[in-house]
Parts: sequence; C-alpha cells; structure tokens
Amino acid sequence: MNHPTDNYNEPKAASSRQLIAPAGSDGRVRINKYLSACCGVSRRAADTLISQGRVTVNGCLAQPGLMVASDDTVRLDQQVIAAIPPAPVYLALNKPRGIICTTDRRVNDNISDFLNFPERIYPIGRLDRDSEGLLLLTNDGSIVNQILRARFKHEKEYEVTVQESITPAFIQGMRQPVPILGTLTQAAKVRQIDEHRFRIILTQGLNRQIRRMCEYFQFHVCALRRLRIMNITLGKLKPGQWRTLSYKELQQLEALLERSGLNQNCDTEGNQYDE
Repeated sequence: MNHPTDNYNEPKAASSRQLIAPAGSDGRVRINKYLSACCGVSRRAADTLISQGRVTVNGCLAQPGLMVASDDTVRLDQQVIAAIPPAPVYLALNKPRGIICTTDRRVNDNISDFLNFPERIYPIGRLDRDSEGLLLLTNDGSIVNQILRARFKHEKEYEVTVQESITPAFIQGMRQPVPILGTLTQAAKVRQIDEHRFRIILTQGLNRQIRRMCEYFQFHVCALRRLRIMNITLGKLKPGQWRTLSYKELQQLEALLERSGLNQNCDTEGNQYDE
C-alpha cells in the first residue's frame, strides 16, 4: 500500500496560481486553455484529451478550438471540472516497478489509481513501467513543460544495474553521444559504482534512452532507478512512498527554472519521456 512519509513540512506555493483570464469580451476561453488552467496539464495535453473523446461540454463531445464560458459544464472522464484551479500540489513519489505513468484510469496499474490522491494530479514526465525511483507529480500545469524542455539541460540522475560486467570502454562509450532513435544523445556524466552498477546524469529524455544506450553497447539493463530531478532527490523514500516538496525545495526549484530563462516565450514542447 502506498503512503506518504511524515518527515517533511507542507510546502507553500512556489508561485501564485491565477484564475482563468477571459480570452474575449464575452468572457469565453478556448477549451484547451480552460483544461490547462483547471486540470494542471499543458495545452497540447489538453488537445490530446479532447481528441480522445474524454472531454464533454454541456453533455456534448468537445471539439478543438471550442470556446467555453464560466457557466458551461465541462467534464473530463465524466467528472465535472471546477472553474477555479485548486491550490498547487507538488509531490515526490518513489515509483515502484509495474506502475504506468498515465492518469488514464482505463489503463491497468495507472498512477492515479495507485496514488488514490484526493485531487487530480499529473506526473512531470514519465518513468518506464519497468523502472522505479523519483517521479514528480503536480496539478500545476505551468511548471510541467518548464522542467521537461530539453533545451534547458536540466539534470536527471539514475542508478542502473546491468547484466554484464562493466568495462572502462562501456563507461567511456556511455559518456559520449550514442546513436539511438535516428539521432545522437547528448554527452552524459557516467560513474561506475561496482561491477554491475553505474550512475548516469542525463540532460535530455528520449524514449527508453538509457536502456537503448546500453543496448547499443550490447549491455542489458536489469534495474533502473531515478535518484534526482534537478534539485529534488529521492532521499529515503521507499518504493510506493510519497511526500510533499518542502518550501526550501520549491524555492530552489523556482530559482533554477528562472535561471534557465523559462520566463521567456518558447514554443518548443518538452520531452515526453525522462529515461
């Protein structure tokens, strides 16, 4: 059974949440903006929810570009969406193996059912089903792409166990750009721990990146655990445990994001994966 730890203080908000600002003189906004503000998702993710037929407005399936007003009844997966966003929530979870980083409750072993959190929250990025370790979750859609955008080179640290005995050539190879998925990975920081374990720090998040990099050198991953995202660390959380981010962690995270130039306008979407 998953459960929170009680070793940390409740955080204050890293930044203020705003109500939905009217897009026109009639006070209506586009449906994807409405979902983004109320559900804590990016507008692109909101468009995906709409295309999947999971959103209705006044009992009818929502269409892309639809304008909605405050007195419309908007539902996601049959649940009414409040027009005022809830207070911001920022969680750190030690995701165990077998849990899938999707909030779609139609999928077995989804993250929403596993956490059973009283508010709708979303993972910031993903961990593969067979991977474990640090996963951040929030209802603050404004912060998700800010953390995930590859061009800002935010660090994510992992501990990896491979089946084969690690060699100096393997470590050196993993540090260099590796050809996977039709592109070259960015240079990584890699440090051997013992015969079968190493740590790696990535600044990008291609689909199953670490596993594919290892496979390129004919090494096979037995276990993969994420230890850190930027300044947030896994710490002593056991698999299945979660905690709220501390006020200090949120302050540090906000400072890192600001230094990355994230207040500048940017149309580039973030990576959909973290490892």
